[in-house]
Amino acid sequence: MTFDSRPLHALDHSDAFPARHNGPDDETLPTMLEAMGLESVEQLLANTLPDPIRISEPLQLAPPCSEAQALSELQTIAERNQVFRCHLGQGYYPTHTPSVITRNLLENPGWYTAYTPYQPEISQGRLEALLNFQQMVMDMTAMPIANASLLDEATAAAEAMTLCRRANRKHTSNAFFVADDVLAQTQDVIATRAHYLGIEIITGPAASLCEHDVFGALIQYSGESGYIHDLPSLISAAHDQKAMIAVACDLMSLAVLEAPGTWQADIALGNSQRFGVPMGFGGPHAAFFAVSDALKRMMPGRVIGVSRDTRGQLALRMAMQTREQHIRREKATSNICTAQALLANMAGFYAVHHGAKGIHTIASRIHRLTTLLFKGLQDAGITVRHSRYFDTLTLDGLAVSELRSRALKQGINLYYRDDGGVSISLNETTTREHVTDLLGIITADSAPDLSALDQEVINQALTGLPGDLMRKSDYLTHPVFTRYHSETELMRYMKRLENRDLSLVHAMIPLGSCTMKLNAAAEMAPISWPGFADIHPFAPRDQTAGYQQLIEELSGFLTAITGYERISMQPNSGAQGEYAGLIAIRRYQAAQGEGHRRICLIPSSAHGTNPASATMVDMDVVVVNCDREGNIDIADLESKADKHQANLSAIMLTYPSTHGVFEQNVQQACDIVHRYGGQVYIDGANMNAQVGLARPGDYGGDVSHLNLHKTFCIPHGGGGPGMGPIGVKAHLAPYLPDHVHDSGKPGSMAVSAAAFGSASILPISWAYIRMMGASGLTQASRLAIVNANYIAHQLAPHYSVLYRGHKGQVAHECILDVRPLKQATGITEEDIAKRLMDYGFHAPTMSFPVGGTLMIEPTESESLRELDRFCNAMISIRHEIQRIEDGDWPADNNPLVNAPHTHRDMLAQTDRPYGLDLALFPAGDTANKFWPSVNRVDNVFGDRNLICSCPSIDHYRND
Repeated sequence: MTFDSRPLHALDHSDAFPARHNGPDDETLPTMLEAMGLESVEQLLANTLPDPIRISEPLQLAPPCSEAQALSELQTIAERNQVFRCHLGQGYYPTHTPSVITRNLLENPGWYTAYTPYQPEISQGRLEALLNFQQMVMDMTAMPIANASLLDEATAAAEAMTLCRRANRKHTSNAFFVADDVLAQTQDVIATRAHYLGIEIITGPAASLCEHDVFGALIQYSGESGYIHDLPSLISAAHDQKAMIAVACDLMSLAVLEAPGTWQADIALGNSQRFGVPMGFGGPHAAFFAVSDALKRMMPGRVIGVSRDTRGQLALRMAMQTREQHIRREKATSNICTAQALLANMAGFYAVHHGAKGIHTIASRIHRLTTLLFKGLQDAGITVRHSRYFDTLTLDGLAVSELRSRALKQGINLYYRDDGGVSISLNETTTREHVTDLLGIITADSAPDLSALDQEVINQALTGLPGDLMRKSDYLTHPVFTRYHSETELMRYMKRLENRDLSLVHAMIPLGSCTMKLNAAAEMAPISWPGFADIHPFAPRDQTAGYQQLIEELSGFLTAITGYERISMQPNSGAQGEYAGLIAIRRYQAAQGEGHRRICLIPSSAHGTNPASATMVDMDVVVVNCDREGNIDIADLESKADKHQANLSAIMLTYPSTHGVFEQNVQQACDIVHRYGGQVYIDGANMNAQVGLARPGDYGGDVSHLNLHKTFCIPHGGGGPGMGPIGVKAHLAPYLPDHVHDSGKPGSMAVSAAAFGSASILPISWAYIRMMGASGLTQASRLAIVNANYIAHQLAPHYSVLYRGHKGQVAHECILDVRPLKQATGITEEDIAKRLMDYGFHAPTMSFPVGGTLMIEPTESESLRELDRFCNAMISIRHEIQRIEDGDWPADNNPLVNAPHTHRDMLAQTDRPYGLDLALFPAGDTANKFWPSVNRVDNVFGDRNLICSCPSIDHYRND
């Protein structure tokens, strides 16, 4: 190698990250263009994007920077956050995340790059982990069934309210009772949801529940000031008046407090954050949701069920998916799309790690320390508001200003209440020394001898737990919670589960509409740093300067990218972003005296969350037809906008369209809606094809949500977390979501529990944008379009590409029409999806947005080698289908209908008309085979025989 004589600036590595993120390089890109008959990427883009929407100037962002520089800048930002000792409570607590979970799950791409387990045969590991989470929730709450997580406690409570209204057919009231000591953020999210659903909210002391005629009620157990309500009496009173009751509860407290299910609660919900998940300035955290048996088929969210495969082996799957908004659209009971699978798995493994004994020990220790504090305060003459408590004490009659000053000097945060009281919440990380510090700060005196004080507590059997509410029922008795307590055993268990799942560490995941792109290690590293992980969402603003800077800078990046003026980071999923964006539209129109505008136009190709979200804000959905090429039928749009002009509120567009093309008439569609007085919502799910090329705020959008877990590299985590911030034009900015703990305004229109949603994952998107820079982001969009068109070109001789743009190109994804093959051979899109597993690939998106199709999105991150490997697999499968068509294999016994094949097929005696080599190693690669864990799962059996708890001990004997 010769001496490199280039100047130093030419040797700068600052442009290295885009080359590592983007798959095609300078050597392979010409090969791809030549295969498509193109001379340049610019020629492809000219044939793909409408010229009027193209931006002519580069994005106003900094150039790319190196990984080292980005991490250094983020470290400086993180250091601006001050990690004080936290006793704020209000639903968020410091916790110890076991290192074995941090290293082997949170920081492990085998877990965080996996997709939602819609394909169960290659998802058995995360399905089992989520089933453990469900079992943990069922045990702790004593409820018969739980789901696999919701977004946060506040939205879970809102879902509980709507579930009560749907399910309670014995009551004609339209009122819902919320106890006045329910967490403030939960009250605000419920109020927002109720406002557009026409539900009256009645608030008062929990004991006044029986005074009101309501269809349902929400009780906090314990209340936000720490008081433990007489839950059996409240549940009995609610049921006596035919009201259903939801209980928001703390999982840790349920280790020592009797569970809501014991007292026949209808719904139990809450947040699993303190089971080993960092506070992270508010999220992401897995909410839990459990219901009575009568409500199991109406429960929102994803449910993991136990079924069997074609060989009769136990197999897990997502159950009852016909309830999802993808299928039910405007008839859906919820717009939930993203869950919190990664965080649910962390909480579940925390329970596996500690087991019942360990959890009970932690909870007992927290309560014992709280009792020490209670006794010390009592002895000092301090007024403690309640003598019934688990971990939170509220003090009255203090000189709050002086107390705050003393506490802050020692780096301690207490919760200073609007009513003049001071609340103190203890947690897993609290020590005896911390209690000594607290007593000294509160009394402004030397603290007592805790050893002597502890002996008094023991002698007096002092406790804040009411005797009749102390836990008597067992929990976490299943073998999974007793077997893996040594780190060696737990490490191996987690690895076994990881090995059952196909993720981006194995292969391309070509899911259309889901954008499974590289989640770089440098982007992920900062989320574990204490400066980001250990900040309470309600910490004083002068302690969160780093987060404020991060959010402000990321918002600036996103406004430059989208052409909008303001960004709200509060929505913690794409569907929540839709909901928040539509609320902004409705609030704006109401302020203009046009609150009667309720018609929402939605193209027939739209994602299922669009009509579901519109219904949630009391809009009436009117479907706009698409033409034969998959574009919006402009004449139909004009006709319906004209017909409904007096009441037209908005249109919800997806661009590029859900059919995978850049529609030429998008500006015309926006102009029509604006002309008739409506607002334009542009779904940002497909923003990955636009960054640096077009801006929705320029070509007609008034509001868009952005899927940070798609375009901006937050990983899918096996089904969440997600993040769906919204960008708006200036006229909508005053109507963005606000938050009582950020604005200080009660009655805020909040959509999430925390002011900035799942803030701890925002460093991922910040780092991605910073390291890619304006040029790298633009090149990523260009290559996403190149890769999709390359796949469409390579597969076109073998499959029908359903929709193309006006010059024959697709956008960043393409749809293959399998319906002709089904008609000729009986082979379905599902058969092809399962057969792809034998080739080592996850399936594309099935039957969306058109039934009987496969939607493929390769992203910009996949190399030519991987694209060709996938195309070769699809072409090989097409040849297999041809053999069925030619009569070589019967329609009911061939490699596709029997797929996927597992190691058990090697041992079984079969009469199949094809060999094992073809079944198991169709690509000829025996060295790198990915083995599906089970054969094809029987979905019908699983739905008819719904079991959502962990399998019996016999399953684990063979593990």
